[in-house]
Amino acid sequence: MQDEAGVFRFSTDDLPERERFSAWQDTFGRSVVKMDMKAIGSDPFRSEAHICVLPNLTIASITATPMRGTRSRALAADGSDDIVLGILISGQAKSRQGNREVSFEAGEAVLWPNDAPGEGLYHSPIEFLTLAIPRIVLTQALPDIDDALMRLVPKDNDAVRLLTGYVRLLQGEVGQMSPQLKAASSAHVRDLVALAFGATGDTAEIASGRGARIARLRAVKTDILANLTRRELSADMLAARHGISPRYLRTLFESEQTTFTDFVLEQRLARAHRCLGDKRFAGHMISTIAFEAGFGDLSYFNLAFRRRYRQTPSDIRAAQNGKDDPAV
Repeated sequence: MQDEAGVFRFSTDDLPERERFSAWQDTFGRSVVKMDMKAIGSDPFRSEAHICVLPNLTIASITATPMRGTRSRALAADGSDDIVLGILISGQAKSRQGNREVSFEAGEAVLWPNDAPGEGLYHSPIEFLTLAIPRIVLTQALPDIDDALMRLVPKDNDAVRLLTGYVRLLQGEVGQMSPQLKAASSAHVRDLVALAFGATGDTAEIASGRGARIARLRAVKTDILANLTRRELSADMLAARHGISPRYLRTLFESEQTTFTDFVLEQRLARAHRCLGDKRFAGHMISTIAFEAGFGDLSYFNLAFRRRYRQTPSDIRAAQNGKDDPAV
């Protein structure tokens, strides 16, 4: 099922129970991931996949009950030269290609080529995040790519952690992104993959300055939005949570010609503005809305609001009331 441009969803829940595995095998296994699948164990088979397509990058989140997936030589000869990064979100997995075999757990990652036969074995329910990138494109960021294939990346790898968070954000936004932003985001992902597998020299410097910085800034912004109502929100608190210095955190915002303080203020004002213009909050006092948006000083809130919107909070509320009045 295609939900929106570049976003697809597959789920066994959409299929009759008796046909689930065979239909999944034919529709998703052979046609999409080009693998023969076999369910393991006696529990009913269930799987779901969300796929996002960006320029030179395909992101897939897959959950499944225990199973085995085999990519035969015939299936591997489909013309795809993609390199796939598999990040295990939960469960345990084993991947084999030729005489190389890697066992990995949640938080660990492995890189493998799509043009070689291989096998994935999952004895427990798993959640997998995979990133498929054309070999020629990834080689530009990671010249020694063959040395990285089928090599375990441990869970404490900072680039993988950043990459996982960044890709999760992309999955929620890709349907609304412009072509230019999709292309830029794809490049940022490639940079983080290169860093995870030990890019060196100029390549590492470019990747660190572009992909890692963008991913870390987005992670910090997401954290701010999730904790916007906390008045104790500070650069020091966020820096400690993300394992960076307060100075580096401020530098991230400076790269976008803003500051940490201004970004937080803008988001809090926007939150209050939305509430004041929403009839669902008509019974809330303006002071309550201000405090719930994270402001601790009502006078400062009123001043900042007027500077930002050229109207008072009461003006916004009055305008909303006017819209609701049929006589107006």
